[in-house]
Amino acid sequence: MTIMTSDELRMNVEKALEEIRPFLQSDGGDITLVSIDNENSVKVKLEGACVGCSVNQMTLKSGVEMTIKKYAPQIEEVVNLS
Repeated sequence: MTIMTSDELRMNVEKALEEIRPFLQSDGGDITLVSIDNENSVKVKLEGACVGCSVNQMTLKSGVEMTIKKYAPQIEEVVNLS
């Protein structure tokens, strides 16, 4: 596996969020990258209609985490800061 620089990692995570964002926005929500810790943990903040939504944990795990890992395979977890 190729090791990415911190800047490349951040760019790839942002690309993943750009891919996901239209789906969240179509339901009145959004997502923001808060931080990348130890180059393997991503912290995001779900916003708008995503806050308090009963399926946001499922969205986070199946949609957001899967897409981020596609762009940045070294990411081990995605955490939502509510």
